Amino acid sequence: MTQDIFIIGSRGLPAKYGGFETFVEALVTHRVSDEIRYHVACLSEDKAKVPFSYQGVACYPIYVPTFLGPARVIAYDLKAIALALDWIKERQVEHPIFYILGNTIGAFIAPVAHQIHQIGGKLYVNPDGLEWQRSKWSKPVQAYLKYSEKKMSQVADLLICDNKGIETYIAQQYPWAKTTCIAYGTDLTASSLDAADTVVRQFFEKWQTKEKGYYLIVGRFVPENNYETMIREFMASSTRKELLIIANHEGNPYVDVLKERTHFDQDKRIKFVGTVYEKDLLKYIREAAYAYLHGHEVGGTNPGLLEALAQTDLNLVLGVDFNQEVARETAHYWNKDEGSLSQLIDQVDEGGSFESLGQQAKQHIAHNYTWEKIVAEYEELFLNED
Repeated sequence: MTQDIFIIGSRGLPAKYGGFETFVEALVTHRVSDEIRYHVACLSEDKAKVPFSYQGVACYPIYVPTFLGPARVIAYDLKAIALALDWIKERQVEHPIFYILGNTIGAFIAPVAHQIHQIGGKLYVNPDGLEWQRSKWSKPVQAYLKYSEKKMSQVADLLICDNKGIETYIAQQYPWAKTTCIAYGTDLTASSLDAADTVVRQFFEKWQTKEKGYYLIVGRFVPENNYETMIREFMASSTRKELLIIANHEGNPYVDVLKERTHFDQDKRIKFVGTVYEKDLLKYIREAAYAYLHGHEVGGTNPGLLEALAQTDLNLVLGVDFNQEVARETAHYWNKDEGSLSQLIDQVDEGGSFESLGQQAKQHIAHNYTWEKIVAEYEELFLNED
């Protein structure tokens, strides 16, 4: 018997972005069981786009006008669910599972959950990583997202958390919710590039740095990822190495805020690189970094941290629960107190080999965070949903 899984809430396939899109692509491309049939909603800019197949997955485009602004995401999810329900009824599909990624439609979920349960379906939700805490949202939006989180917890048959810290938070906030924890995965393969490759040498020449001659930050350019603390602390350190920042900073007013608060433009060591879309080059840059700085404090299992642990020997990580749950003893931790990170940088900057620590991190990731392991856990869950 085939188990139909309807995935709602990502931008769709093939993956062009991060986060949920990468997860969905990994879930379907690493599929083992032939008893699972995936249906994935795909946000479309084209009204006329027709359903298509990708990696054996039924993809159905959903057009939602852009003038809806932030409400577009809600309209997209609700429209995707409505189309899926119609498809299920027409074909008399038994016991479908709806897997909704994120809590955004939580305020509207009650009647939707009722319809899903009426047809004998199950509603699973990935609550993501405390989205309501992100500082990019206004207070009203934060309040809406917190309310949506609560409503999802009340009607979902199962909340699938990607981090034990998130599962603990859900259990404390919403003791009525049924939860499980299945982590996020990452790619363990090394970069196919080497030091002699033209694209590598062009990058290092452009930014006037060298292998093991820089600290690295890679991540979304938002305040809650603690760029200000990391830049300020790096500036206070004595290191002669550079700080390369790979982020979508161009045209972002946050750059000016940071410049005003830290005066990073007066420190020649600090270099904003912009985005690097070539995956193998980004892998090489991670592998060649002296150390990686990770300042994320909102969220569950962060993909960037997994990539750093899989590729960089020395990781200096903000010591919040979510990050410690992922990195365990394979990283060095700092907090936001003045001097914490700068002193840690000075301590590790004295030299020495961190290959042993890097090997521990890679073994930890290989044991706990491969996509093969994560997908196997999902397939077992989907096929034993009773």
